[in-house]
Amino acid sequence: QVQLVESGGGLVPAGGSLRLSCAASSGRTFSYYAMGWFRQAPGKEREFVASISRSGGSTYYADSVKGRFTISRDNAKNTVYLQMNSLKPEDTAVYYCAANPVVREKVADYWGQGTQVTVSS
Repeated sequence: QVQLVESGGGLVPAGGSLRLSCAASSGRTFSYYAMGWFRQAPGKEREFVASISRSGGSTYYADSVKGRFTISRDNAKNTVYLQMNSLKPEDTAVYYCAANPVVREKVADYWGQGTQVTVSS
């Protein structure tokens, strides 16, 4: 199994940028997992944001963030990142890192605790 801890959330003005990090505690097997980011706003269901393959060679994004967000990973550092640019107030949510995400079902095998991202208007 893998334990995931997110960091990098905070308050940012609309149009600003933020970089989220997700550190895995079990680095030796980190490359076994595809990784992803989901988010959940108050009163709304969890939604998929982005995913990345085990090697980092393939990425996939929700239409709502495509062109603004970039997911990447550094397997040597046991870390996956989410670079968020041109942030909008509607991006405000708790962002969760996930291992082995299933995009269509919005589920995953492992989840982090989440980090709050607040975009002011």
